[in-house]
Amino acid sequence: MKESSGTSSVIVSTPKSEVQPVPKSKEVTISEALVPEGEGKWQYDATFPNWQDRSGYSSNNRLAFYGYPDQGKLYLTSDVDGENFHLYINDILVDTSSLMAGKSYAVDFSGISKSGSNTLQISGLSSGSGTVRVRIPYPTLLSGSISEVGLAPESIDLIEKILRSDIEHGFPSAQVAIVKDGKLVYEQCFGNVRSYDDKQDPITDAPAVTKDSLYDLASVTKMFSVNYALQYLVSEGKVDIDTKVVDILGSKFSEDTKSIQYAKGASVSLDTMKSWKSSITIRDLLLHQAGFPAGISYFNDRFTVSKLDIGDPGSNVLYVGTGADAKARLDTFEKICQSPLQNQPRTQTLYSDMDYMILCFCIEKITGQRLDDYLRETFWEPLGLTHITYNPMENGFGKEDCVGTELAMKDSTPTPYTGCRRYAIQGEVHDPLAYYCMDGVSGHAGLFSNASDLAVLASIMLTGGYGEKRFFSQDTLDLFTSLSDIDAPGFALGWWREGDHARDYYFGATSDSKMFGHQGFTGPVVMIDPETQMVIVILSNKIHTPTYASGAFSGNVYSIAWPGFIPEILHIGMDGEKVDPQVYLDLVTDMRQVAEDVLKKKDITDPSHPRYKAYASLLAVEEELKK
Repeated sequence: MKESSGTSSVIVSTPKSEVQPVPKSKEVTISEALVPEGEGKWQYDATFPNWQDRSGYSSNNRLAFYGYPDQGKLYLTSDVDGENFHLYINDILVDTSSLMAGKSYAVDFSGISKSGSNTLQISGLSSGSGTVRVRIPYPTLLSGSISEVGLAPESIDLIEKILRSDIEHGFPSAQVAIVKDGKLVYEQCFGNVRSYDDKQDPITDAPAVTKDSLYDLASVTKMFSVNYALQYLVSEGKVDIDTKVVDILGSKFSEDTKSIQYAKGASVSLDTMKSWKSSITIRDLLLHQAGFPAGISYFNDRFTVSKLDIGDPGSNVLYVGTGADAKARLDTFEKICQSPLQNQPRTQTLYSDMDYMILCFCIEKITGQRLDDYLRETFWEPLGLTHITYNPMENGFGKEDCVGTELAMKDSTPTPYTGCRRYAIQGEVHDPLAYYCMDGVSGHAGLFSNASDLAVLASIMLTGGYGEKRFFSQDTLDLFTSLSDIDAPGFALGWWREGDHARDYYFGATSDSKMFGHQGFTGPVVMIDPETQMVIVILSNKIHTPTYASGAFSGNVYSIAWPGFIPEILHIGMDGEKVDPQVYLDLVTDMRQVAEDVLKKKDITDPSHPRYKAYASLLAVEEELKK
């Protein structure tokens, strides 16, 4: 047989006398190639015939795998010539007649790949007649445009109008990135790195936010640190989520518990409390059902029962002061071991930072690495991510590379505890437990990122891997993102889920029930939708705004702060159908009417009030659409 000339064409019918190549736009090319080597794992590494050991299964030569349009490659190695078997991709017969036994080939099928499930079939081989080995990488992210993936330009235009108007009416800044069908199709920035000075007065001469600007991810950290680490360890068979915490951290986790009673919690004997803590599993912590309170301010030297609902505060305080170090992290671990529960495990769902601080220590014990080092080696470096990190100013970034997170405390504001930061927070983690107690590196907060790096990282949740690297098995993805407790339908294992409209504020009322993601206190939101193969990342610094009324951040009243409207708008015209422009105007009118109703209900007439500004922002967009 002659050597391969380098390419073969797709054919569309099985009788060899009638085969015809499909148009060039759908051509499959085959070229001799070396198979990439490395420590990573393929999406599939299957040998035919009968790629599974299921001798009684009548159709054991087909499999489905993840793919996206305009990309697709697999590697084929055979010990028989290509004329002795049939290769089908997405049910299209590929001409393999020029393939020679003993060689490896790269099959580029990007012209016929589809979004989501693609199929492979190898037929014609019988047991003992030879084998064909197929290695399929995971899809990666390509650059693309909104038109390529079917998003309506009018929808993007309206989203930009709302965000820009919010910025013009007092909201600080935002970054948005959208991934669809394996392509990063949208990146945009709004506002400046800082919007207010140290006296909380507006400024306009700060640098503009760029695509490289970093945002404090707050609780979004939970998913892309602890959850990612655990999902990887579970996929590798190194962790069972029903493992007890005491079996990882040692018996001191329960035995060191002190007799401190919460004002609004369980009143039980110390022995019972120790027994409760000894029963806590990784699953309990992921579900926020371990029984811990929302958080214990170990850094606060002024605990009060009325403020934090904890009795005998002095015995439970770890005061660090002006920032933590490695010793403070060890001291924090000791205090966590001493801390009692607020509720009996598995009786209530209470969202708790404590759960993810403990999971952080569990991961570090299992891996023998600090959490940031483990994440860097396992995820960031293999993915080529350069704009995600803990402690950015210790890792190559300057203060101005980060957006401002919170304004400086006014001189007249009483200091809530010794060592409290009175300056504007920018470039260092906002969360006080992460800052004072965890040296900036924790499982509940501390990550900084830009929108595009986070979108790449989040896209792994749609497929489980990237290129020649497997991160999560499909079973693990299903385990962590599915409903775990019917009494807590808004939670999966750590992930927030849309379910039966459980998270409309963030995920939108028109999103599929399987959408999942997370939100953070400082303003970030990540939405992942397997149904539409879409990832939406919205980063903002909504608390980089003056406070009003009872100390609420004014940024929390703007549309951007409750971004469920963004996926709702993106769904309009997503399938390519023609859209009546009136739908956009009516949607904004409805949004404006809700804001106006709030003003009437609260009797707000002052144009300088944050809620009035948020209303005025939507009114401006409405008037623009009417022109």
